[in-house]
Amino acid sequence: MQDKEENKRLYMRLANEVLNGKDLSVVDQLIDANFVEHVGGQRRQVGAEGFKAARRRRNIAFPDWNVVVEDLIAEADKVVVRATGQGTHKGEFMGIAPTGRRISVGWIAIYRIENGKLAEHWQNIDDLGLVKQLGASLLLPGQ
Repeated sequence: MQDKEENKRLYMRLANEVLNGKDLSVVDQLIDANFVEHVGGQRRQVGAEGFKAARRRRNIAFPDWNVVVEDLIAEADKVVVRATGQGTHKGEFMGIAPTGRRISVGWIAIYRIENGKLAEHWQNIDDLGLVKQLGASLLLPGQ
C-alpha cells in the first residue's frame, strides 16, 4: 500500500520545484523514465525527457508561469490535482506568436505513482479558454 501523504508530497515537489521553480534538474527524481501522458484523447509515452521538453517550451512561452494547486487528493497509487496556471505570453505557444497577454487556465489531472515516481498522467485542460485569452481561435472541422 502506497503512502497517500508521500504521494501528495511527490506531486507538490513537481509543482513547486519544476512547474513554478523551473528546475528541470529534479525531473528525473520525480518523473519515471517511461512516463505516459493521456491528453486530448491521445496516449503518448513521452518519458522524463519528453516531459522536460514540454516544460522548456512552456517556460519559453510563459517565463513567469505560476501554478496554484486548488485541490490535491490521494488514494492508493493515484494523486488528483485541480490547479490553475497563470503567466504572460512572451514566446510562441501552440503556433501562436507572443501576444504579451496575461492568461489563466485551469485543469484537472490524475497522476499514477509507481516506484516513488510519477509514471502516468491523465489531464483535462481548458485549451479553448487558453487560446481565446491569447486572441486566437481554434477552427473546428467543417469551418
